[in-house]
Amino acid sequence: MAAIRDQAARLIHTSNLFYNEYQGPLAKRIAETSGLARTFFTNSGTESTEGALKMMKAHGHAIDAEKYEIVSLENSFHGRSIGALSITGQPKYRKDFEPLMPGPKFVAPNDIAALEAAVNQRTAGICMEWIQGEGGVNPLDHAFLRRARELANQHDALLCFDEIQCGVGRTGKYYGYQLVDPPIMPDIMTAAKPIACGIPLGIIAANERAAKSIRPGMHGSTFGGNALAARVSLEFFDILDGLLPQISRVGGYFRTRLLDLSKHFGFIKEVRGYGLMVGVELSIPGKEITNRAMQDGLLMNCTHEPSCVFCRPTS
Repeated sequence: MAAIRDQAARLIHTSNLFYNEYQGPLAKRIAETSGLARTFFTNSGTESTEGALKMMKAHGHAIDAEKYEIVSLENSFHGRSIGALSITGQPKYRKDFEPLMPGPKFVAPNDIAALEAAVNQRTAGICMEWIQGEGGVNPLDHAFLRRARELANQHDALLCFDEIQCGVGRTGKYYGYQLVDPPIMPDIMTAAKPIACGIPLGIIAANERAAKSIRPGMHGSTFGGNALAARVSLEFFDILDGLLPQISRVGGYFRTRLLDLSKHFGFIKEVRGYGLMVGVELSIPGKEITNRAMQDGLLMNCTHEPSCVFCRPTS
């Protein structure tokens, strides 16, 4: 709050023809935490998805005009713009806006054979969440993600990890792909949500191979990375450094207690997730449970009726 008050009194935004003193240090911080050298600032997760799609498609087009397919996953969620909906593997979000962008192909999560069949010389990019959020808090198998990395290399495609829900601390790591050691590195990573503590900000982080696909003038953002958002995000990272162990500890406690409940209530089928991104799969409809929990001050969401409750602890 002190940073917001001080910066709002000094400078909120200028034309992006001008440099502000917080963008460079923030880009450096993102590079240090992500392992990806280049950052483009946006205003939201959906806008970051759009920019990542443009990078993947431009990368493919530079190789061959027919290299435009994007492989995504069934049950995925990447945003609500036309491009983001096009690679969102849930018909309920897509149906009212079809036909959408040509080229997406959807495969079942963790189905390595299906992934191998879908990726070919026409593939410009592979985009997936490390943990599917709206799809029911479904972590992807590390072997599946590792194979995605191999196939992207084999077919000269870009691998994008959508960290908008599962990244920036929620799992107890800076980003979800760091849950395995050594990390399975993407070419592109998108993130947003908590990264500026409620001030609109999103990021596209990329390695040099992916970043070169977007030349000056091919993409832009009027407000992305403005002085206020960038300064607050630097404060956020300072706080997050010390908070990550607490997220892991509290999340571990929360999952343990949910597993204890499952011994007494047979309708709890599975508890899954990392850190404070936790899902409980039920054998009964979950909406009434979320409504009753809200009355008692516990906020959660039922994203995938009839069987899954997506829990977001508030403290």
